[in-house]
Amino acid sequence: MSEESAVLHFSTDGIATVTLNRPEVHNAFDEELIERLGDMFEDLGHQEGVRAVVVAAAGKSYCAGADLNWMKRAAGFTEEDNREDALLLGRMLKNLQDIPKPTIALVQGAAYGGGLGLVAACDIAVGVKAAKFCLSEVKLGLLPAVISPYVVEAIGIRASRRYFQTAEVFDAETAYRLGLLHELVEDVHDLAHVRDELIAQIMGNAPGAMADSKDLIYTVADRPIEQELINETADRIASRRATEEAKEGISAFFEKRKPSWKTS
Repeated sequence: MSEESAVLHFSTDGIATVTLNRPEVHNAFDEELIERLGDMFEDLGHQEGVRAVVVAAAGKSYCAGADLNWMKRAAGFTEEDNREDALLLGRMLKNLQDIPKPTIALVQGAAYGGGLGLVAACDIAVGVKAAKFCLSEVKLGLLPAVISPYVVEAIGIRASRRYFQTAEVFDAETAYRLGLLHELVEDVHDLAHVRDELIAQIMGNAPGAMADSKDLIYTVADRPIEQELINETADRIASRRATEEAKEGISAFFEKRKPSWKTS
């Protein structure tokens, strides 16, 4: 494997796999890795041939959060330096969330701090039962600020009130119960099997419809069901029905054939 801090691999059927590749430091974040991931996620969001994005990690840990050497350097930063540093992480996570195709986190080991945020920013997360999770920032006098929008969305306000303040380590069963993980598996071999099942499911769906469905979630979330929202959702389905993709999907259904985007 390359010595780059993150490695990008494309399969022939359009699956992009981003692998965090700093196993010697438990894939901890430093400026280079954060910027590289941010650029990768931004590029993948614009590549039409990509059908799904998998975010994986090399070694025994998924991501240990902040790299210790990076934290030592940050200790001498000014407030403005720290703000710019935090904005890099914010850009990376937002670029991941904004990818208009399904994103899948494959959590094979511990995910702490920013690593937990990375999991939360993905659409789907699958983890091994041995994985551990922690929002450890308050142990260092810090707070999980930049990752908080994604984590609170994933596990809810009530659980966040506990884990943001206790900094306790919790197991994969708890992560599953809280909604951070969608599925639990025994080991990395099962992780690959579930990944393949998810991708097979995704490959049967219309790419444009999935992108619009993803955007729809953030349009309707936490809004009151009033006429304005009803009108907006009606406009969205009317617009989608008029697309060539929808016409192809409906025609394929009635003609009992595969739609053009389904290759197998």
